[in-house]
Amino acid sequence: MNNTMNNNINNFVAIIDGGGANFTSVQIALTRLGADSVVTSDPECISKARHVILPGVGTAAYAMQKLKDKKLVDLIRNLSQPVLGICLGQQLLCDYSEEDNTECLKIIPLQVKKLKNIRIIPHMGWNNLDAIKDDVLLRDIKESDDFYFVHSFAPEPLAPYTLGICNYGIAFAAVIKKTNFYGVQFHPEKSGVVGMFILNNFLKIT
Repeated sequence: MNNTMNNNINNFVAIIDGGGANFTSVQIALTRLGADSVVTSDPECISKARHVILPGVGTAAYAMQKLKDKKLVDLIRNLSQPVLGICLGQQLLCDYSEEDNTECLKIIPLQVKKLKNIRIIPHMGWNNLDAIKDDVLLRDIKESDDFYFVHSFAPEPLAPYTLGICNYGIAFAAVIKKTNFYGVQFHPEKSGVVGMFILNNFLKIT
């Protein structure tokens, strides 16, 4: 990774407060990249943001209920600006999660499955991506780059929506995309320099 990161990005980023967590570390990472951000569940604020992030640490059923309670489900589905789901946020972009038998946002037609036949759950720690497709979100990212994961569920690694695959005893989709919606199963805000490259690439998407 030899490109210099752009530290002068001046995007307004809405971080959706929808029952997830980990807002502070996401905001700190964005601030380091020069991006203004706000944690919000206000529909007007989210609609006006140039970029939107749906973070998450928690359970699918709880987070979906919070999005419904705050009347954000249809709003998120109809966003036209770049949207990034992180960890649970990625899972919520999918059709369905085995976690609590939850219907999700149904934006990206993938199923979220529980990690099985694995000795240690949750999957917690550093892993690289086994397969990377060419996309602006993954610009300058190599298969040898490691990212930080903490999860027990993940989307199935099906084409054409999977941009990157991780293998932790079982293959799962670590990076997904459909139109303007992106998802990453790892935590870029906790993944050091390579994670900052992911966030920086996301902020450059228009």
